[in-house]
Amino acid sequence: MWLVTGATGHVGNVLVRKLLERGENVRALILPGECRESISGLRVEAVDGDVLDGDSLFKSMRGVKGIFHLAGVISIMPGPNPFVRKVNVDGTKNVLRAAMENGIKLIYTSSIHAIQRVENGVIDEKIPYDMNNPYGAYDRSKAEATLEVLNAARSGLEAVVTCPTGVIGPYDFRGSMMGAVIHDAATAKPTLYVDGAYDFVDVRDVADGLISAAENGKRGESYILSGQKISVRYMLETVREITGKNFFQMKIPFDLARLAAMFTPMYYQMANATPRFTPYSLEVLQSNSNISHAKATKELGYAPRSLYESIRDTVKWFLERRK
Repeated sequence: MWLVTGATGHVGNVLVRKLLERGENVRALILPGECRESISGLRVEAVDGDVLDGDSLFKSMRGVKGIFHLAGVISIMPGPNPFVRKVNVDGTKNVLRAAMENGIKLIYTSSIHAIQRVENGVIDEKIPYDMNNPYGAYDRSKAEATLEVLNAARSGLEAVVTCPTGVIGPYDFRGSMMGAVIHDAATAKPTLYVDGAYDFVDVRDVADGLISAAENGKRGESYILSGQKISVRYMLETVREITGKNFFQMKIPFDLARLAAMFTPMYYQMANATPRFTPYSLEVLQSNSNISHAKATKELGYAPRSLYESIRDTVKWFLERRK
């Protein structure tokens, strides 16, 4: 049996589906009161628990052969965020402690944003993790948590790290930031965008990469699970081509978007809305996104599909959910 934390999230619920398809037994650690729609109807053992609650972690690990640790808090808002660090770092420390005492394997889902930013060249696993990353609390927390995992591996824990890039794809029940962009375009809603591009990867390929990391990954190694670089404009045009529907698009000059982004975080917090333009998201779209998955391909057999297929299937999934 495998334990999955963060099982109701986008990557988490797809990973659960993939494990079940392979005939594996799955236990999902779920926060009390958390929406379970994404895994509803799946043959999974759901247990209440919290990565910040050591007792619930120890109980959840009884009888499992390994743990996929995906639980965490994502934030693209500026400024410090103690809760992000608490969950992402302290929660991971709790998971590591329980995994070491139970002697089980750990596959940790980090993030490409935990890796130090480099302006030029190819981003790969040789570039260090950056706990002092100036771009956001999320990045720093994932880097710190990742270094804790690697330290545990050096101490003997069977632990492997994976670093996905921007994840898109079907089964996006909560509506990720790029998922919301694709959804709005698929339903012909007016869409504002800025110039920029990033590396996006299909959620199903990430899940396959995680499983392969569990089977073939080497202790203490990191594997980047990237996909393909694509501009926001081309992504929107691809959605329009797939649906055959025209929709209003307006490109916002980058300098204007950057000025607006200085004020939008306050609006998003007051409106409790999913942010689109923040200083962080704009920085990501302008950053170096030449990201290599050569190591994962060589050692894990990782082979991401085309982004056209990913966008097509995402559009189809969103439109079928509306029926």
